[in-house]
Amino acid sequence: MYAIIKTGGKQYKVQAGDVLQIEKLDQDLGSEFNIDQILMIGGDKAHVGTPIVKNAKVTVVVTKQARTKKVIVFKKKRRQGYRKFATHKQDFTEIFVKSITSPDGQVSKTDSTPEVKDMAKLRLDRIEQKVADHKARVSVRNSDVDAAPAAKKPAKKATAKKTAKKAAAKKAKPASKRSAKKAATKKTKKTK
Repeated sequence: MYAIIKTGGKQYKVQAGDVLQIEKLDQDLGSEFNIDQILMIGGDKAHVGTPIVKNAKVTVVVTKQARTKKVIVFKKKRRQGYRKFATHKQDFTEIFVKSITSPDGQVSKTDSTPEVKDMAKLRLDRIEQKVADHKARVSVRNSDVDAAPAAKKPAKKATAKKTAKKAAAKKAKPASKRSAKKAATKKTKKTK
């Protein structure tokens, strides 16, 4: 059995056991409620509403309250110097269809259970894990610096001095080439 429900100004075809993302509803996470706006129930015997099927209901459980992925909104009018850039995240509610009840008393239930996800708690756990990983990396890095022998540190300074001398020598060479070219042009001018 299936049903066509209306919620958030949209229509959805649902069956028992379906997981569906709809417009945000003011329901608590894990709460169970009934959707009464049913436009049609299909299956062995079809019931079409005028506009709503009376004495029919769809029982759902709220499994997630979250926001969609970021969408880029870019507007431009060519040759007018008009450009606008924005982003948008839409709130949504994820529901699990537990059962469908038709007006004549038939019930279509699912055996599976809803998996409720608290996105705020998952996000905090992920942040805590990142902080713990960062602290572990910093402590390893600090222990490596402390364990390094002191003889290596002056060697790094010596190589820095050598590279500085090489850079200065490279800068000096082009200047000597220029002076040699100037002297050669002066000689050619005098011979003419």
